[in-house]
Amino acid sequence: MQNSETTALFSSADCRRVVLKLGTNILRSAEGGVNLDRMNKVGGAVDAMRKAGIEVVIVSSGAIGLGMGRLGLGKRPARLPELQACAAIGQAILMQTWEKAFEPFGTTVAQVLLTREDVRARKRHLAVHDTLEKLLSLGVVPIINENDTVSVDEIKFGDNDILSALVACLVKADLLAILSTAPGLVDREKGEIVPLVAEITPEIAALAGGSETSTSVGGMVTKLDAARLATASGCATFIGSGADPAILLDILKGSARGTYFPAKGNVKDSKKRWMAFFESPQGVLYIDGGAKKALVEKGSSLLPKGLTGIEGVFEAGALVNIKEGGETFARGIASFSSAELLRAIGRDTAEIRRIYPDRRHFEAVHRDALVIL
Repeated sequence: MQNSETTALFSSADCRRVVLKLGTNILRSAEGGVNLDRMNKVGGAVDAMRKAGIEVVIVSSGAIGLGMGRLGLGKRPARLPELQACAAIGQAILMQTWEKAFEPFGTTVAQVLLTREDVRARKRHLAVHDTLEKLLSLGVVPIINENDTVSVDEIKFGDNDILSALVACLVKADLLAILSTAPGLVDREKGEIVPLVAEITPEIAALAGGSETSTSVGGMVTKLDAARLATASGCATFIGSGADPAILLDILKGSARGTYFPAKGNVKDSKKRWMAFFESPQGVLYIDGGAKKALVEKGSSLLPKGLTGIEGVFEAGALVNIKEGGETFARGIASFSSAELLRAIGRDTAEIRRIYPDRRHFEAVHRDALVIL
């Protein structure tokens, strides 16, 4: 795809909110300190975007890498306490530098440290959303990072590429720009950047590789995962090199060198976005083809009569995946526990009313608590 095709697919006129994810090796100098020049240029590029009426949220890696540099460590520690210590030291350096980078433009920045639990648990999810919305309304640039100092799972399994996609979904961003040392998704046989990915097929996924640096985690694999999540929520995604932060303005013009992923889905309802992208399902409901057709084409509730099987043990109110023919195509909040649904599989409403005479509603999943993926 050429640049003109990018322009046709993405227009800055439709872009009002951008999430910018910056990798560790973009922000860290070769000596292990802060790349001041690059961070200052990011500040300038973001200021230009804000003057054009675009709100910006930054997901900034670098805390562990900067902590390693301050401690004189050349290799990412393997032990958890050392990782946590590096994060604690590096996070302070990171935020001080971001403040200085935005100071010439009169822009206030805010530190927001998150764990997966903060965006997964419904009440905390809403609190994070409201805080970010308020910061943006005040003209503040939120600087988000994983709370690596206290979060065990995030250090062992977490990745800021995925976090940036979740943040993009949370704030309903129009564009997620993931900038790192990678110039984009590269077709290694041809030695060329793949400019457009309309769908992340197994062939496209096979082009990705893991991280090859000593200070970061992830790599192109997690960037593709992030693109898959963000585009499904209605947010276009761009993956490219952050060596020159001016690329941010080129992205908005449609002339940036990198890989572009157009938005696919558009889940607007806040609760349904949470169900689709943040909460972890606790079970599976298997249904027949007729029930799937009613859900997808008519927007119906899922009735027990359409159930063919259940997987997992869960209580009423749990989030569950909904499958037909082995494919997960929907998620919803179960109105019954797994034990109750086992008694209700394949039964019509009249039969279920006799089994549970005290119930007023008999849907396995009500349509208002169901989202098609």
